[in-house]
Amino acid sequence: MPELAGLADDALLLRLQRGAFDYLVEFSNSQNGLVADTSRAESPSSIAVVGFALSCYPIAVENGWMSRADAAGRVLRTLRFFSNSSQTDCPDATGYKGFYYHFLDMQSGTRVWQCEISLIDTALLIAGILVTSVYFDGAGAEAEIRSLSESLYRRVDWHWAESGTATVWQGWKPECGFFHYGWEGYNEATILYILGLASPTYPLAQHAYASWRLTYQWENLLGQDLLYSGPLFTHLFSHAWIDFREIKDEFMRKRGCDYFENTQRTVALHREYGRRNPRGFKAYGKNFWGITAGDGPGVKELRESGRDLRFFGYMSRGVPYGPDDGTIAPWAMPATVAFNAQAALAGTRHILQRYPMVCSQDRFSSGFNPTLQTKEGGWLSQGWYGLDQGLLTMMIENHRSGMIWKLTRRSPHFIAGLQRAGFTGGWLDGE
Repeated sequence: MPELAGLADDALLLRLQRGAFDYLVEFSNSQNGLVADTSRAESPSSIAVVGFALSCYPIAVENGWMSRADAAGRVLRTLRFFSNSSQTDCPDATGYKGFYYHFLDMQSGTRVWQCEISLIDTALLIAGILVTSVYFDGAGAEAEIRSLSESLYRRVDWHWAESGTATVWQGWKPECGFFHYGWEGYNEATILYILGLASPTYPLAQHAYASWRLTYQWENLLGQDLLYSGPLFTHLFSHAWIDFREIKDEFMRKRGCDYFENTQRTVALHREYGRRNPRGFKAYGKNFWGITAGDGPGVKELRESGRDLRFFGYMSRGVPYGPDDGTIAPWAMPATVAFNAQAALAGTRHILQRYPMVCSQDRFSSGFNPTLQTKEGGWLSQGWYGLDQGLLTMMIENHRSGMIWKLTRRSPHFIAGLQRAGFTGGWLDGE
């Protein structure tokens, strides 16, 4: 797609944003609002993708891609579905204790694959629900959106998810109860704790967030002092909703940094890792990076240049400690545009010019590995993933207008959660 790479910056971003957003409409069930996890046949819905979609409908309205009435109708059908869905401990329900199963059947909305009640994916869904409650501020259907949003948020029993621990568990299944592990180290769970602390009905204990912070790792890596988390997406998900510029909690106050700057440093780390390319993978460079969670070639082995290489399927890859098998997520570079536009656009243009097959119908594939040679020039993930498309839509808009950040800065629940987590400064203090 050489013509895409040749567009001016703003036109390129708008085209990629529109292509990403269109996934959320094309692969949705218009009757219940569920959105498919992937574009592959028979894919179930991911509740996190629904949360991204709910946040993106206002973006579509403001950009003229969808009427306000159409967007409100889609949101309302989604909220009504979740409000009326089965909330029991039965294995074929939609959710339990206000939380929801990670993957749901696109038609019936019931649990599939014996998946877990997911704490983080429910938090991402709720974040999208709360965005709609701020944006749709009119009467009629929009008033019902606000009412359902509030009731769905109040129904989540965040306290139950602590189950006597200092922090929260990652998931629960009716067959075995809570998983035997929680959240360790900095990652995408920030938004989970923020929303859990703010609950007016079943809040997390005040110490939960502080207890989680005790597991953080502040390190010096490839010339960057930063709060470490290997996969790039963990530095992006919470930022899709929350404007962390110049607001700091106790951890960041002590280090003279904030989480926005930390992600900027992480982008620099990923670029430097690509430049150094310590494992010698093909194509890595300062404009070819973005190691994160995503699709991969699967368990294949290759001997190249005297080395035995092994490739992985869908997994969470990270920098600099790995795992790294030469697979990058092409969407990850433009998704960082709000943090370093020059680096994001340089990387995006490079991959579009050198490997145009990574972007079809203006949508980036989940994973690409040029080290594993094929006749097309490298292994490429088939189809698209909803999480990638939703995140890209939101982060481009935050770069272009700051729209989602402006909306959540008006949400009393987001504000309360940040304050209860100890954040101060910047816009929180009216600066």
